[in-house]
Amino acid sequence: MCFKDFKKSGFLTSFIILFKFKPEQMKAFKAYDIRGIYNEEFTKEDAYKIGYFLPELLQADNVLVGRDVRVSSDEIFESLAQGIIDSGASVYNIGLATTPMVYYMTAKHKFSASVQITASHNSREYNGMKISRANALPVGFDTGLSALLEMMNTREVVIAEKKGKIIDYRVKDEYIQFLKTYVQDYSKLKIVVDCSNGMAGLLIKKLLGKDPKYIFDEMDGTFPNHEPNPLIEENVAELKKTVLAEKCDIGIIFDGDADRVMFVDEKGKFISPDLIIGLMAHYFLEKEKGNVLEDIRTSKAVKEYIENMGGKMHTWRVGRAFASPKLKEIKGIYGGELAGHYYFRDFFYSDSGILASLIVLNLLLRFKKEGKTISELIAKINKYANSGEINFKIEQKQKAIDALKNYFVAKEEPTEILDFDGYRIEFKSWWFNVRPSNTEPYLRLLVEADNEKILKEKVEEIKTILKKFK
Repeated sequence: MCFKDFKKSGFLTSFIILFKFKPEQMKAFKAYDIRGIYNEEFTKEDAYKIGYFLPELLQADNVLVGRDVRVSSDEIFESLAQGIIDSGASVYNIGLATTPMVYYMTAKHKFSASVQITASHNSREYNGMKISRANALPVGFDTGLSALLEMMNTREVVIAEKKGKIIDYRVKDEYIQFLKTYVQDYSKLKIVVDCSNGMAGLLIKKLLGKDPKYIFDEMDGTFPNHEPNPLIEENVAELKKTVLAEKCDIGIIFDGDADRVMFVDEKGKFISPDLIIGLMAHYFLEKEKGNVLEDIRTSKAVKEYIENMGGKMHTWRVGRAFASPKLKEIKGIYGGELAGHYYFRDFFYSDSGILASLIVLNLLLRFKKEGKTISELIAKINKYANSGEINFKIEQKQKAIDALKNYFVAKEEPTEILDFDGYRIEFKSWWFNVRPSNTEPYLRLLVEADNEKILKEKVEEIKTILKKFK
């Protein structure tokens, strides 16, 4: 049967009807990426349609595709790739990869579109895709994913007369060579690295060698030891224990796709990731003064530290879909987020957990020669009492956010109000940020104050107000 006969038969119409999105599948389209529980919120049929319409959306003849080690990633790759080649475009398959490896190769080799199949830090039942356009700029819901979703829901799949093809594109060694330009001799440091059974295990030993102690370094998409989310305290427990037992200078932990990294000091204490933005000033701003980017949740101490070193701090929204373009817009040198993402001008304005870890190790190596520990370096930055992010499961998110704003602005004169990503409202002796999560059903709160007494009072006051909206 030729394609015209196939179309006339009505089978294609039935095929399209089967592909119509269900409401629960639409939930996988997030602010930053596509992500959901596989075979519930996101299926291989969805992957096929994403692959089919993506080349048209991004005007791409070739699509670079990598994937993480999750159990479902191979199946998703097969469906995604079939959709791409059925559209007439070709797939450049780099196989198993960290997400930053895909970003780097997208920009370096001038692809107009790329996909990393991953669910990042989420647990094993999840999967998804991080999509980039030319120059590795992220495609978020407002910058392409909403249009992609509409195409998938309203357009027919018409298989191209001349299909594309799958091309094996092995670039791991090239990427390692790039990262090695940052590597120094770390033999004087005692390091422990937790790869979270994720993608950092693909590269890290090629960079740090045999000297560090590695835990959970075997890539395993079932994540048998802990979920690949370093922001959850229990997931860092083994790293803290190992740092103390081995008397290490520092502990490093990556998330599932290695775009994020976090650190534990020599005392076994978790370092708030926003404070690392301040530490990195010694690497960047001592060479070149310029703009630095932080997210709206970042400690006030970081801005003070950066500006004391001659940098200019810019505050913006949470997430790569916003941070990467913003860093480029302000011609920034580097930036970071509370979630452990660090962005670099010299990495095509993208984030890389491994690159960030090398920069921190280089700084620690330098300061250790001066007799300084990582905890001492962080203590010079960290001046305030901070709650860390507190999550509230609330249905009426906007009403709750507005109630907090109205209550405190009426009670106390604010020194500054930022009204993106919820609100960050600063007062003389404290500030808070309250924002709806873009990826989970939570309202997120962070409070910082001059001392613990004020912090405790304000957190309890806010909790009392939020109870009305549960």
